[in-house]
Amino acid sequence: MKINAVLPDKGRDLRLDLFRGIANWAIFLDHIPDNVVNWITTRNWGFSDAADLFVFISGYTASFVYARMMIERGFIVGATRLTKRVWQLYVAHIILFVIYIVAISFLARRFMDSDLINEFNVAGLVDHATETLGQGLLLKFKPVNLDVLPLYIVLMGVFPPILWFMLRQPDVTMIASLVLWLVARHFSWNFSAYPAGSWYFDPYCWQVIFVFGSWCALGGAKRSAWIINSKPALYLGVAYLIFALIMTMAGRFSDFGALFPNWLYSAFNPNDKTYMAPYRFLHFIVIAMLVVRFIPKTWPALEWKGFDPAIVCGQQSLAVFCVGVFLSFVAHFVLTLSSGSVLAQIVVSLAGICIMTIVAYYISWSKRQDKPAKAPAPKAAESQTAESKVPEPKPA
Repeated sequence: MKINAVLPDKGRDLRLDLFRGIANWAIFLDHIPDNVVNWITTRNWGFSDAADLFVFISGYTASFVYARMMIERGFIVGATRLTKRVWQLYVAHIILFVIYIVAISFLARRFMDSDLINEFNVAGLVDHATETLGQGLLLKFKPVNLDVLPLYIVLMGVFPPILWFMLRQPDVTMIASLVLWLVARHFSWNFSAYPAGSWYFDPYCWQVIFVFGSWCALGGAKRSAWIINSKPALYLGVAYLIFALIMTMAGRFSDFGALFPNWLYSAFNPNDKTYMAPYRFLHFIVIAMLVVRFIPKTWPALEWKGFDPAIVCGQQSLAVFCVGVFLSFVAHFVLTLSSGSVLAQIVVSLAGICIMTIVAYYISWSKRQDKPAKAPAPKAAESQTAESKVPEPKPA
């Protein structure tokens, strides 16, 4: 079947690294309850948040990295490289899972805080340790805040055939993804969780934003440029962002929410995150459209040194994400033990972001050390010296 997708241009897109780094910071902040600093994240100003951004960029970068490989070296090679990445994600999740529950259990015993075990959903380990750990290996048992990585693992695991179809029929694949999302929402399809309930991020629904990222990477954004750059899209997009802000504020402040009719208020509150509400998906599309319109790939400010910490965190996303999830638990526990003042919240939040950034810089430095050093090029002066030492032929 003919390749109909448009492969992304070669070369790193620093916008992806920048926004993925910011998403990792925002996820860390959002996972700290009662933290005034997380008011700066997008979840408080509209329908979508850092999780949407993280999943979208994951789909975009997966296509950016593996599409050309699948075309040039075949489906099997591309699929096995994707499977290798899935294994890396799974190992990272299991390591984080073990460290997370050990830390929670240790601190609960150390400070005689039994509520901590219930708060972070690890109580099952006390009575049914073997079964609970086994379900954790199957991604069914997840302590609080360990929901994003299992979703990422599932989406990457089923991505090889999706990418194969996306390369040949990108628009049809995107439509199929939209249909699956809407049908899953209607019938409430979801993965089962342990010991009860279902996944917080429904993979049947959240796949739509992952596939949307892939579609944008493989020509969808370029084909939609006429819409993205049109004035009606700009005006309608800004108007929708303002509306989303108003409805989100209505959900945050009850007195403000009481000003609106119940049918309007209840349509957007609470925000349906599990099944990816249409208004949430549309909100993210509008943000992505405005970013593409006003921040091109060649934007000179991307070279500004002030963006380097976020960019490096985006480039080392997996490690930074795992560290951030663990640090969010530590930050919550520290604030619980301390006064929990605004100053303490700011200090803990900044400390966590600094640690995540240090980890990212270290990993980046470490990877550079693993690469073989390039042999120094011979100096021109040395070449000239060598030439001057060659004896000239004597006259006959």
